Amino acid sequence: MYIHLGERISINDTTVIGVFDLENTTIGQDTRAYLNRLQKEGRAVEVSAEMPKSFVVCMENGEEVAYISSISVATLKKRARTMF
Repeated sequence: MYIHLGERISINDTTVIGVFDLENTTIGQDTRAYLNRLQKEGRAVEVSAEMPKSFVVCMENGEEVAYISSISVATLKKRARTMF
């Protein structure tokens, strides 16, 4: 099944490693460094031009990819639950 992250981006739910609240997790230096590294490596995808609220880490083709979304973690969880 697929989870819609916003705009025209949907991801396969089997690739999801984690869903994180951007405001709470980027307080930590390690998380900021992780996202910066993925951006430099071209493995961070900004789903929308709107204010980001969450990021979803997926394993695609053996590499971690972060999708930065304007949809809240709570809404993404609801979307994932409705599939099951």
